[in-house]
Amino acid sequence: MLKYDEPLFRPPSEAYSLILQLTLGCSWNKCAFCEMYSSKKFSVRKEDDIFKDIDKAAIYSPDIRKIFLADGNAMVLSSTKLLKVLGYLNKKFPKLNRVSAYAIAKDLENKTIDELKALKDAGLKLLYVGIETGDDELLGLIDKGETFQSTTRNLLKAKEAGIKSSVMILNGLGGNVYSAQHARNSARVVNETQPDFLSTLVLSFPYGSEHYKKKFKGDFNEMDPVGLLKEMHLFISQTNLNNTIFRSDHASNYLSLKGILSRDKEKLLQQIEFGINNSNKGILREEWQRGL
Repeated sequence: MLKYDEPLFRPPSEAYSLILQLTLGCSWNKCAFCEMYSSKKFSVRKEDDIFKDIDKAAIYSPDIRKIFLADGNAMVLSSTKLLKVLGYLNKKFPKLNRVSAYAIAKDLENKTIDELKALKDAGLKLLYVGIETGDDELLGLIDKGETFQSTTRNLLKAKEAGIKSSVMILNGLGGNVYSAQHARNSARVVNETQPDFLSTLVLSFPYGSEHYKKKFKGDFNEMDPVGLLKEMHLFISQTNLNNTIFRSDHASNYLSLKGILSRDKEKLLQQIEFGINNSNKGILREEWQRGL
């Protein structure tokens, strides 16, 4: 139906959404850990091409209810451009009830509360934000282009506008050397922002760990599964969340965890402790799910 500029990515929860590319690649594209858009040069698609894609999708699937705006951070576009696209989407899809997008926290820096409220009223209800870590030193080492303050300030701005947030922390991001500060300050940033959804992924090395070490601006010592679980335990133990839906069930995770924080905090900590204590028995994800 639509011809996409590959590679194309979307969050797992957008599996049944129409994916509409407003931009190609990522406007930042410097993070040491991320290779998602390394093959693309960032660009903004022409408005006519975007609207033609919307027209095509409306012919084949006029009853679409959810739309995800790609690529890496469509929120870098001005509020004026975004509102124009959202208006056209609402016109073409009368049953549309949610539009979502990836975002970098800094994408919201120059958008006012009123602009964000207008975007929310036009249907933009959820932003996926890769926080990665709340630790300023580690944010610098991975060249994230963010700080604890910029992340907090902009996520709170979205919250004030009524836009929900789904944030991600990257387990193992700083290796053994930075593990404790990564866990504690990541908990601190989610405590400050109280996201609606929180997930954790484990740092992966699509081009090998040596490739990551060359991009990482510090001393990186890769963590083993037990170390990763201990980091997760410290992170969860430091959280103080009101009603955040938590998921750690990505294929990269060694232990599948699901719950609501802080309601299920103690249960989650017990599950992590079980994984740590039984790691040498080949248990972790599959055995945990079968046995408890």
